[in-house]
Amino acid sequence: MNAGDDHRELGWAHGALTVQRLGAMLAPVTFLLADGRQISPMHIAPWANEPEAEALPGILRRLRGEWPCVPFGYSVPAEGWPESWARVMGPPEPGEEIHGHSSNHDWTWRDSKSGSLSLVLDYPQGSSVERVERTVIPDPLAPAIDIEFKIVVRRACRLPIGLHPVFRLPFETGAATLELGGFDEGRTYPHDVEPGTALFARNKTFAELTSVPSRAGGVVDVSRLPLAADTEELLQIEGLDGTAALTNHEDGYRVELSWQKEHFPSLLLWYSNRGRKAAPWNGRHVAIGIEPICSPFGLGPATALADNPIAQSGIATALEFSLEKPFVTRYRIEASAL
Repeated sequence: MNAGDDHRELGWAHGALTVQRLGAMLAPVTFLLADGRQISPMHIAPWANEPEAEALPGILRRLRGEWPCVPFGYSVPAEGWPESWARVMGPPEPGEEIHGHSSNHDWTWRDSKSGSLSLVLDYPQGSSVERVERTVIPDPLAPAIDIEFKIVVRRACRLPIGLHPVFRLPFETGAATLELGGFDEGRTYPHDVEPGTALFARNKTFAELTSVPSRAGGVVDVSRLPLAADTEELLQIEGLDGTAALTNHEDGYRVELSWQKEHFPSLLLWYSNRGRKAAPWNGRHVAIGIEPICSPFGLGPATALADNPIAQSGIATALEFSLEKPFVTRYRIEASAL
């Protein structure tokens, strides 16, 4: 192997994984379950190997699995937003990239301990972030992967950040269940994620995934996946205990994500359910993003740093970073048989 390898693979007693340099994205992942079956829970975009994908932005080119986003989100126009949001929504920063520099560029392989893969990415000189580092460590004793993520800054700053795990869904409607446990409050997106595909009422709150306010009136159960509707939607969940799980009844497994809630006080749920019809999505993208974040719906740094409605409620939407103490967070993806 050499430092220019586009991707590297790692096998262990309980599975095999691949990490690519582009976005440092983790997938495919195969877990060997205790009952002897092999399962692959991470999503890979259907266009990932199509020649046309080479012209796409970095984040979309070979979209797959799980990766870190610094800063998390991207700016959107304030037109049509509720006043409480529109007043804090600023224009994109110069050079702004969707979900940050880390999501769109080739990382560099680093030396790491046997049984792990490690990468680093230097940020442009003008950025407050100096570099990010990521180490992927399969658990030698289990069908599980531990991930360590580090942010080193050039100067003290506040930034929205997020993790971006995207999981594969079964073909049959409702054949998987999203399990969050108890949470304080959920919020629907205050606008349309994708025009013409909205499923949820705008800017509402809810207490259960089984009763999210619907755009058509009444409520909708969004705990069973994939959804029947062609939709592209986001929900933000507050007050979770730092764990979420997806049970795939069709394939007979459960995959659990756990994270440090002190770093990521919210969870963003990305329902990508055939809602985007333009290329490269072409109405064929079906997946669930289960994304620990410190951000307001991924609305970009300007909104995250402002006194937005989520920050006003006491939930942090940006983290403090200092020169004295590099930021390090750890999280885990673990599979088990049903």
